[in-house]
Amino acid sequence: MNNEFFDALLILEQEKGINVESLLSKISVAIENAVKKDFGEPENIIIDINPEKRKFAVAIRKQVVEEVTNPKAEIALEEARLHSKRAAIGGHVDIKIKTKDMGRIAAQSAKHVFRQGIKEEERMNTFKEYQSKVHELISAKVVGIDYERGNVTLNMGKGELMLPAAEMIPGESFEIGDNVRVYVVDVKRNTEKTSRPPKIMISRTHPGMVKRLFELE
Repeated sequence: MNNEFFDALLILEQEKGINVESLLSKISVAIENAVKKDFGEPENIIIDINPEKRKFAVAIRKQVVEEVTNPKAEIALEEARLHSKRAAIGGHVDIKIKTKDMGRIAAQSAKHVFRQGIKEEERMNTFKEYQSKVHELISAKVVGIDYERGNVTLNMGKGELMLPAAEMIPGESFEIGDNVRVYVVDVKRNTEKTSRPPKIMISRTHPGMVKRLFELE
């Protein structure tokens, strides 16, 4: 399971540019919430995710005592030695938890956070990439045409954007597969609904495009 998990992280990092460290932080929070829900709100949850060593471990740490007064944080010596033969009064023992031991609902919740974390990272990467290209020309390929509204869908390499008819030069027309240059007017993050991708405004009529074209020539 560990190898498959870390292989998936490697693919996300290489192919989608996902920040693995940020994603692992979200995964840790999801796992912690799942453990709390399934194991009676334990006080000390240990989550060790190490991509370099390919180590993935989850445990509940409890103090070994003679008489248990707080089951969420303490464990009797006899029971502690079932988890570690070296357990001793005053010390601690880590009770390892396997993912299959987590409840179905908690596991689904963790998966949801994992997927949301990936989407958030992708949106952030898109925002950063296009933010660096504001007021610049970029090349794109026509992949879709709305003949009714006149809008054109462009493939930008790592995603698609719509070029509105109002931002096109009057009288110009495109065909699927055409390569065009567009001017990045602005990029804005959607602060009201973070689940939505950033708003990227492109144009072929903006005065900035004419300026950039003259500079290139």
